[in-house]
Amino acid sequence: MDRVERPLSPHLQVYRWQISSVLSILHRLTGVALTLGLPVFVYWLFALASGPQAYAEAQLILGSMWLKLCYLGWSFCFFYHMANGIRHLGWDLGYGFESVQIHVSGWAGVITALVATLVYGSLVIF
Repeated sequence: MDRVERPLSPHLQVYRWQISSVLSILHRLTGVALTLGLPVFVYWLFALASGPQAYAEAQLILGSMWLKLCYLGWSFCFFYHMANGIRHLGWDLGYGFESVQIHVSGWAGVITALVATLVYGSLVIF
């Protein structure tokens, strides 16, 4: 019998992106971004524990404008990851599986993360 070579799953050109798949990928990417920001947080904690001189030196480095932009990005990652985690907790409890509920809760998580990031950025970072 001849073996037919064909794809086992839909190709990317055929596949239609859905909000749940995009938000799932974004959830994973924000988790990775938060992990990449962890060394900066650990450096700040070590400087804080090392005394006033070390903390003052760390503040000079950590207070730079390009790092403030990173903080803004990390804060979005934090707020989105948290909002999507709450959404998943609802799913674990058996709520929100209808198509409309998936769209509403997905957009609610994105909008919540954006608003929280803007508020946090304006009040704390800048």
